[in-house]
Amino acid sequence: MKVVSLVPSITEALFDLGLTENEVVGRTKFCIHPENKVKNVSVVGGTKNINIDKIKALKPDLILANKEENIKEQVEALMNDFKVTVTNVETIEDNYYLLKTLGNIFNKEERAQLFNLKIYEVLEQAKLDSTVKAAYLIWKNPYMTIGSDTFIHRILSEIGFENIFKDKTRYPEIQMKDLADADVIMLSSEPFPFKEKHIEEMKAFYPDKKIMIVDGEAFSWYGTHIAKCGDYFNELLAEIHTMQR
Repeated sequence: MKVVSLVPSITEALFDLGLTENEVVGRTKFCIHPENKVKNVSVVGGTKNINIDKIKALKPDLILANKEENIKEQVEALMNDFKVTVTNVETIEDNYYLLKTLGNIFNKEERAQLFNLKIYEVLEQAKLDSTVKAAYLIWKNPYMTIGSDTFIHRILSEIGFENIFKDKTRYPEIQMKDLADADVIMLSSEPFPFKEKHIEEMKAFYPDKKIMIVDGEAFSWYGTHIAKCGDYFNELLAEIHTMQR
C-alpha cells in the first residue's frame, strides 16, 4: 500500500510501526522524523499548502490528514480522487485509537500496542508531587496559549500541571498581564521558535517567575512520539521539583 502522510507526527508513527520508504511515498516538509527515512520520501508541500498535483503524481492508495493541521478545502479536494483518512487527536484515548487504527490498516497491530503501552508507562512515571500552575505559550506577536480541548493540555495535565487557561478553548490570544497566576511559564520550541532571548524579555515583566523553553514535540506530537519522551519529561519535572523546594 502506498501512503501519503500530511501530518508530521503521523509520518513518524508510520515509520515507527515498521513501514518503509516504498510504502510512505509522500510527506510534508515539516515531516522531519525519522530523519534517515524521511529524506528519501517525496515532499508534497507544507501542512497548510499541499501540492495536489504532486500527490496525484504519486498515485497513493491512502492519504492521512488531520482536522487541525491541514486545510479542510485542500483535504476535500483530495477526497475527489483518493481515499483520505482524517484524524483528530485531542486526548490520550484519541491517541490510543489512532495508533490502534494505524496498526489495523497496515497489519502492525502488535507494534502499535507496544507503543500504546509504552506511552501509558511514560505518562504514569512522569508525575509532579504537587500541582504546578502553568502557562504554555505557542506563539508570539500576539502571544497565544492553549485551551483545555487540545492535546498539549492533556499532556500537561497527565504529568501534573494545571493549565491556567483551562477555561479557554483552542489557541486563544493572551496579554502579558494574563500570565500573573502561573508558577511556571513554558515557551514552546514550536510552532513559534522561542529562544533564550524571549525568556529575558519576559523576565522584565516577571523577574521572580520560572520561565523556561520546552520541547514542543514532547507536548504536541501525538502518535508514537511520547513513547520516546520519558527521559525528557523526567528531566523537566526534576527541574520543576528544584523550583518547588
